[in-house]
Amino acid sequence: MGSFLPDSSAYELLTIIGRGLEDLMTVNLARYRPTGEHVAIRRIDLESCTNEMVNYLQAELHVSKLFHHSSILPYRSIFIAQNELWVISPFMAYGSARDLISSHFTDGMNELAIAYILLGMLKALDYIHHMGYVHRSVKASHVLISVDGQVCMSGLRSIISLIRHGQRARVVHDFPQYSIKVLPWLSPEVLQQMLLEKLNGTVPCLLDTTTIPPEELTMKPSRSGADSGICEGPSTGGAHHSNGEPSSSGSHPYSRTFSPHFHAFVELCLQRDPEKRPSASALIGHSFFKQIKRRPSEALPDLFRPVTPITGFVSTQPQDAASGLASLESGLSHMDVDDWDF
Repeated sequence: MGSFLPDSSAYELLTIIGRGLEDLMTVNLARYRPTGEHVAIRRIDLESCTNEMVNYLQAELHVSKLFHHSSILPYRSIFIAQNELWVISPFMAYGSARDLISSHFTDGMNELAIAYILLGMLKALDYIHHMGYVHRSVKASHVLISVDGQVCMSGLRSIISLIRHGQRARVVHDFPQYSIKVLPWLSPEVLQQMLLEKLNGTVPCLLDTTTIPPEELTMKPSRSGADSGICEGPSTGGAHHSNGEPSSSGSHPYSRTFSPHFHAFVELCLQRDPEKRPSASALIGHSFFKQIKRRPSEALPDLFRPVTPITGFVSTQPQDAASGLASLESGLSHMDVDDWDF
């Protein structure tokens, strides 16, 4: 948990950055007064929660106390303040991977940046699976990145234990509570007989010059906005550059080519048969990650440029507080924090 005080007076609430849990939860950006560090605080109105919700929250917080890994978003402190449950976690100043793709890298991220992010997620998943749990909500909005380039997984609310009556179950078909948004991200075997499009539709793939039909490469592409670079089959339009930089005049959006290692990695991850789908532990050793030469804290800030983290936005001078808060809210405006699922 760290050394964060379980006392609401130790935190200066700055602005609301999200809501959730059927509007019973408010998420604040705050400053931890003893150190000046910025944190995110979940404030949950316990008096309005049903017994089922309370049990649901207790299960999540129990799991958070069990997990201690650098690639999983930590909870720094948990305590009751009047009628509210306060959960303190670090503020991830780059936001989520979804924020970055939607607002800054609409043509797609650099492949090396993707490698760093995916390696961090695989390490988190390997640890979670080793602990006997399944995450069930692995998506871009649950991939958070700190000011120093640390990649952390969030969304523990959808997690479930594989342990049944003292034995590790091989199959668990269960849906997360209060998490309708995560349904498209669940595995095909969990979605059996529910979302037939995912089960019977085209297999997702990386979109580049090796997967787009030659006749489409000569067509003027449409811009589809935020795109991770993974398509629902080779006939889908809207390819984007992988370098994260704005397209120059005359540059063709279909000109990128991902490495064969990246294509092979994605194909393994998207195996329909769970028996053929590699574990997170096996994927960590994939050749795709051999291109990583530096620590994420050194590499990701460079790879994300010109994007800068939301830091230093509130002045310590009282007379500048209003302008500092306005700057903060402007900086947060591009972040889809409602989907972080704190």
